[in-house]
Amino acid sequence: MFAAAPTPSPTSAHRPRHHHLTTGVVVSLIAVAGALAVSAQTAQAGIVPTVSLATAANYSVLGATTVSNTNPSVLDQSVGLSPGTSIVGFPPGIVLAPGIIDAASPTALQAQNDLTAAYIDAAGRSVEFTQTNPDLVGQTLIPGVYAATAKAPLGLSGQLVLDGQNDPNAVFIFQTDSTLITSTGSTIELINGASECNVFWQVGSSATLASGSVFVGNILALTSITVDSAVVVHGRALAQTGAVTLDNDTFTQPSCTPSTATTPPSTTPATTTPTTTTAAPTTTTAAPTTTLSTLPSSPAIPVTESTLASDVFDTQTSTTPFNVTDITLPRTGTAPIGTSLIAVGCLVLGAAALLMVRRRRPL
Repeated sequence: MFAAAPTPSPTSAHRPRHHHLTTGVVVSLIAVAGALAVSAQTAQAGIVPTVSLATAANYSVLGATTVSNTNPSVLDQSVGLSPGTSIVGFPPGIVLAPGIIDAASPTALQAQNDLTAAYIDAAGRSVEFTQTNPDLVGQTLIPGVYAATAKAPLGLSGQLVLDGQNDPNAVFIFQTDSTLITSTGSTIELINGASECNVFWQVGSSATLASGSVFVGNILALTSITVDSAVVVHGRALAQTGAVTLDNDTFTQPSCTPSTATTPPSTTPATTTPTTTTAAPTTTTAAPTTTLSTLPSSPAIPVTESTLASDVFDTQTSTTPFNVTDITLPRTGTAPIGTSLIAVGCLVLGAAALLMVRRRRPL
């Protein structure tokens, strides 16, 4: 009976708003993802935990089968061996106190166990920077985990610089499943806060440091380590299953004090700046000087001796004029000025009195 009401077509006022909500959610997710990406990139730089050596850190050299030395090598820390028992060449090699020669002891065994744990830790770190050239020469590297492609052998034919970027906790880890070989005269330099104790070389087989090289860091070798003649090692040579061989080398305990400069300190002798003492000015106030002006000349006043009493004065008139200027003040002595002025005043008054008496004398 009644016609069905026509279904109203959707208008802009009645359209679903689901697409608006979906767009807002997508934009929010993109923003969050971008923030997380930026955060991840920021966190990647320099956040590399150090590798704990535990008791293995007490040794300059630690071997498994033998430790042998030729010529007078000098070691800053202990020489250890486990499970082997043969440590030879000391002397002429020298182990500085409090370091000791420690073969087949419980402490050496514990150090080997700690070395194994450290090796596994270093080898398991994710590679952050892949070196397309396995020779590290001429590079300046920031903190992180490094390896050549497919963890190929690593080499160093010249100078390598490690830049701590002013982070006192900067850590450098180098990984290889094969060998580490440095060339004669090669060097490693630390700058901008990098520390020797935070440099680690995880070597999957054996390491060789060539004659006259300067090496920095802790070598964690699976098999053996050979240190050729006259090498300076700021670190440790730690081998898990093989031998360590030395020849007239120097080992110094790696410093954990961050490097502060890239240039050698000045050799200019210290100069002591002279101290200048300025005395407080002394102000001397001179006593005021009183100058007596010369009394003005006065006309001569004739004085006549009067006879106030007949037995005191005679009636003879004096012909010698009396001048006030004839009075001379003393130039020396300690009499106060006031006293001198009083004396002058008295003399003047006396002269005036004589004059008055003379004028009142009866004729």
